[in-house]
Amino acid sequence: MQDDVESIDLSPEIQELSIIQIFGYDGKIPLKVHPDQEHMIFVIGNKISILNIKSNKQEFLSGHTHKISAFEVSVTGRLIASGQVNHMGFRANLIVWDWAKRCEILRHEIHKVRVQDLTFSSDEDHVISLGGKDCGMIIVWNIEKNMAVCGQMAARETTGEAVIIGGMHRQSRIFISGGSQNLRLWKLDSITRRISAQDVAVGKLRRDFTCMKVDARDEIMYVGTKSGDVVKIYLNCNDNSSSNTSDKIPILLGCFARHNPKKPFGKDCEKFENGVRDLLILPSGQLIIGAGDGSVEIVEERNCKFKDYPSPTWPNFKVLKRTKVFGVISSLQLLKNELLLIGTENCEMYSIPLKTFDGNQMKLLKTCHTSRVNDIAFPYQFNSCFATASYESIRIWSSTKKVELLRIVVPNFESKSVIFSRDGKSIVSAWNDGIIRAFTPLTGKLMYAIPNAHNKGCTAVALTSNGKTLVSGGVEGQVRVWKIEPEKQSLIGVLKEHFGPISTVDINKFDTEVISASSDGSCIIWDLPRLSRKHVLFANTQFTAAQYFPTAVQILTSGTDRSISYWEVYDGSLVREKEGSKNGPINCLALNSTGEYFVSSGNDCIVKLWNYESGDIVAQGFGHAGIVTACKYSPDSKFLVTGGSDGAVFIWKIPEEFHIDSEVKLEKSIKKVDTHLKQPEQIREIGSRRSSRMSSLVTNCPPVDAKKQPNMHPKINANMLT
Repeated sequence: MQDDVESIDLSPEIQELSIIQIFGYDGKIPLKVHPDQEHMIFVIGNKISILNIKSNKQEFLSGHTHKISAFEVSVTGRLIASGQVNHMGFRANLIVWDWAKRCEILRHEIHKVRVQDLTFSSDEDHVISLGGKDCGMIIVWNIEKNMAVCGQMAARETTGEAVIIGGMHRQSRIFISGGSQNLRLWKLDSITRRISAQDVAVGKLRRDFTCMKVDARDEIMYVGTKSGDVVKIYLNCNDNSSSNTSDKIPILLGCFARHNPKKPFGKDCEKFENGVRDLLILPSGQLIIGAGDGSVEIVEERNCKFKDYPSPTWPNFKVLKRTKVFGVISSLQLLKNELLLIGTENCEMYSIPLKTFDGNQMKLLKTCHTSRVNDIAFPYQFNSCFATASYESIRIWSSTKKVELLRIVVPNFESKSVIFSRDGKSIVSAWNDGIIRAFTPLTGKLMYAIPNAHNKGCTAVALTSNGKTLVSGGVEGQVRVWKIEPEKQSLIGVLKEHFGPISTVDINKFDTEVISASSDGSCIIWDLPRLSRKHVLFANTQFTAAQYFPTAVQILTSGTDRSISYWEVYDGSLVREKEGSKNGPINCLALNSTGEYFVSSGNDCIVKLWNYESGDIVAQGFGHAGIVTACKYSPDSKFLVTGGSDGAVFIWKIPEEFHIDSEVKLEKSIKKVDTHLKQPEQIREIGSRRSSRMSSLVTNCPPVDAKKQPNMHPKINANMLT
């Protein structure tokens, strides 16, 4: 049964899902503060996010087809330019945006594969962009005429590639590029439409340059290096194009690092660990330096002479204030000259008062996963928090306070699936090292681990209602059933039918059947007590998700063929097939607690809400900047949570007409439960105890505290298996 999705999409009856909260920030791309000092601008996947600091309202600039690699704001804030990454062999887009209208002004596709960095001229007439290692070109583009002025290779063949580019504050026809053992000053001649380069005279100094800042008078430039020191350059530039005198060569004034007064002369120079990643020049002339080890320091230059100093790096910086965060510093920005905003490559954003520079006053403003979100889970009939699984961590978020409550870290491994036990006492997760780990929800302490649960990695887990039986799926295609006891966890049986990785496993409400979906093109319904196969569902697709209808009479599946399929559990027959997407596979789906509605999403980045009975789209959500990889309905069906390949987590509000009465739902579910398992009074008592336990998670766990860095998160050693 096929329906025309395009005609449905154009229907005025389709509502739009509104965004309640976004946990997202690409920390590898430096954040910016707009000159109006009221907005923060940062990247989420292929979108530029504009966040109003006062109202916390968030807007997006959408137009890129792939991940954004660089962006810049003009001097007055009137324009924004952004560049992206593209597939090998294809050209990358550069887009210039109008800030006031929030719209695209122009774009070009000259650079190959990647736009490495870009900047504006001080008069905002030109945007200068630098290509990646597959391109290596500097392109100067006239914004008003919408045409390329000139282009040239950024670095000589005898040096490494250029990776950074920066403009001046006053001189509109001069800019600087730097990279691996190259630092060059460029001058644009608008009449001849050419650019000429001058190499900065650094003598025998060989450095890989990472960042640069020019003072307000365009006289002095500070350049950070991977070696952990800062190079000071006197620019010696002349922007008068009609001048008959030739410009002098920019010269090196010194290569500086911090001074350690406790060490003797010649050994008192300490470089910044893991390189200087970003720096700022304060109006007082002091510098703020962010290093690769997470340290941020305010330094000033000493009035000392270093004649006959044994090292080319001089200890000329005196440290005034110092703090440290968790992760590699990627950006430093000043907000109203009062707050220092710190961005890290761990996708975390902090703020600290510049006056006190006290680590106890540091706040964690933004955080999200550093990699794709693989799974999302809610506690049983509890809406105030949820868990997400990703690379190296499982995080628990508060859906009411909109903050991160707990982070469980397993270094160097990826969590593929996560689920809460029904009693709320444990969080069970599957990891790509083949180990099943269970943690406590309040502290993140390791409760137990099942080593070698799957040979090539564990991909999915599911628990029965009593929490005594666990079903897991692995990369090798096996489905394994485990008996869970407080003292030990033992293997009950192995189900070998699939020959492809298991994407998901789901147990029906009566704990009698389990369905496993695999990329081999089959879903198998298993008899859980007997550990035998009941039915096999075949389709010309790689199944990505499968879930039981709440009454356990039907199964909903999705796959790479862009179809959503309804199946009968009784005989495994196909009931209905809907086209769920026009572009790319469907990666995830989730039913609400009554089965009236379900949500699906995938490579098209659109979150779609469906009516289960009619098979029609009733609402859509737009906002994800990357492929949507996980979704989950809240237990009260009033909101849903989705996660993307860029690590962002979105909370969506469901329109009220698609809500359900939670009390009616609870009474219906109690009546339908097999009376041989539990009496209704016992069910209510168990539910009350579980809700009380999970409520303590939200009330007793404060938001993640930035001042406890770097040991703010409970870290679980991967070797702690017993």
